[in-house]
Amino acid sequence: MAAVAFPPQLHVFVRDWLSSNNVVLKSRDGHVLIDTGYVRHAPLTLALLATPRGIGTEPLAQIVNTHCHSDHIGGNAALAQKYGCTIAIPEGEDAAVERWDDKALLFDYAGQAADRFRADEAIAADSTHVWGDLEWQALAAPGHDMGALVFFNPEHGILISGDALWEHGFGFVMPPEMDAAALPATRATLEMLARLPVRTVIPGHGEAFVDAKAALDRAFNRVGAFEADSLRMARHAVKVILMFTLLDQQRLALAELPGLMERVGIYRDLNALFFRLPPARLAETIVEELERTAAVHRADGYLMPA
Repeated sequence: MAAVAFPPQLHVFVRDWLSSNNVVLKSRDGHVLIDTGYVRHAPLTLALLATPRGIGTEPLAQIVNTHCHSDHIGGNAALAQKYGCTIAIPEGEDAAVERWDDKALLFDYAGQAADRFRADEAIAADSTHVWGDLEWQALAAPGHDMGALVFFNPEHGILISGDALWEHGFGFVMPPEMDAAALPATRATLEMLARLPVRTVIPGHGEAFVDAKAALDRAFNRVGAFEADSLRMARHAVKVILMFTLLDQQRLALAELPGLMERVGIYRDLNALFFRLPPARLAETIVEELERTAAVHRADGYLMPA
């Protein structure tokens, strides 16, 4: 694989599937951090930012979010409290954050947590910003999140893609039965990204990569499979959300999974639309599918990530 090189004022803290990657853009005009991870990992985000590869003991001027799902904004409140920095979010997320819409933002509705914060700036699509002495174009990237933005630097061909494009896929998308616009928007976003002269992608999760074309081909194949089968999309969504909870908690009592399927809104809605199973049977079905892919294992009455 070709080496990934960045301008010296840009550094990426590669995190995991619970916390999004953090992108540090350093400048004498004020340091900027793009995405802050999950709330459980906020202390680690603070610690990483305070290292020499972050900003050390210098101030943070601004937080910028690609979108407002919990794994991207979870450190916003803690960082704003420490640094007194401003927070800029996509314009399409502004109203939901203002009213703290748990369902629209997939917080409680998806069994996830977030510390409330106040946005100081709404970033419009097709606007241009200078962060880290580099010019970034903010581009609308709806699909996984209908208000999401990606940020593109034409000079170096760097794309900060959030969850719109990973090396192997993208963030889960609501089935058409729940959001008719989401899957067509996902395809349109990928088509937009394919037109950009991208040389390096910094995804929301996973290592940065240089073969954008191959990643886009894989993403288009996934979209095609989803377009052909809404049930496949629903199963994928349930598995992704359950895995996120499992990574957050580290283990879940198997006896409590049926209650989780009943209590958490997105499981209830997906079950009512697609599976129509008793909660215990839905939980067993999803666990079995995750076991077949070696993503989880059972031990002593618990489900644990593998």
